[in-house]
Amino acid sequence: MSTGNSDAAILVDGVAMPVRVRRSARARAYRLTIDATRGELRLSLPARANLGKALGWAQDHEGWVRAQMAKQPAITRLEHGAAFPLEGRTVRICWVEGATRTIRLEEDRLLLGGAAESVGARVERWLVARARAVLEAETRAMAADHGLAVASVGIGDPRSRWGSCASDGAIRYSWRLILCPPDVRRATVAHELAHLLHMDHSPAFHAAHRRIYGADPKPARAWLRAHGAGLHSYRA
Repeated sequence: MSTGNSDAAILVDGVAMPVRVRRSARARAYRLTIDATRGELRLSLPARANLGKALGWAQDHEGWVRAQMAKQPAITRLEHGAAFPLEGRTVRICWVEGATRTIRLEEDRLLLGGAAESVGARVERWLVARARAVLEAETRAMAADHGLAVASVGIGDPRSRWGSCASDGAIRYSWRLILCPPDVRRATVAHELAHLLHMDHSPAFHAAHRRIYGADPKPARAWLRAHGAGLHSYRA
């Protein structure tokens, strides 16, 4: 059971790095992990532990933190000139002074005008909207093909999963699936639909997953293992 969170920091090469502190009644020792998508450390400690001592322990692990951060993908801001993956191809953001705010995808360029300082936020909203439309259409079409009932399709930005399916038929996806090649995205859709039949990962579930997807989903899972973490490096 969690007993609360707070914020602190440690120094890494002389620069303050945020630390999200989480006290837990179940914790028996300090535990340090990295949330690369937020660029912060997470420090778990027992409910009654001394915070100062815990932060001192975390500071002593500066070398480990430095090494782990070096392994993380570099952050790519969704700004003018930046390139990002979109459904299996590379697209470059092109801000045009004096052009309309409306975002237009033309071959390998994403064109937009409007305020230069809001480019990142507007591109991310465009990506989320595109993900919502594509994933809802694919989910409902694939479900109809296999006689499955979907209650709702939602979009979010979870850090630890690409999709989820509730027992009531509500399915949610990470909007970042729109950055994946289409076959990887569709394999994820099939995965969540298979959970409408089997709320586990039994052999029956895997058979349903393959049947709904219409191919072996292992290459898609391998792609996500290899490249999925990097998709979280694209930020407004």
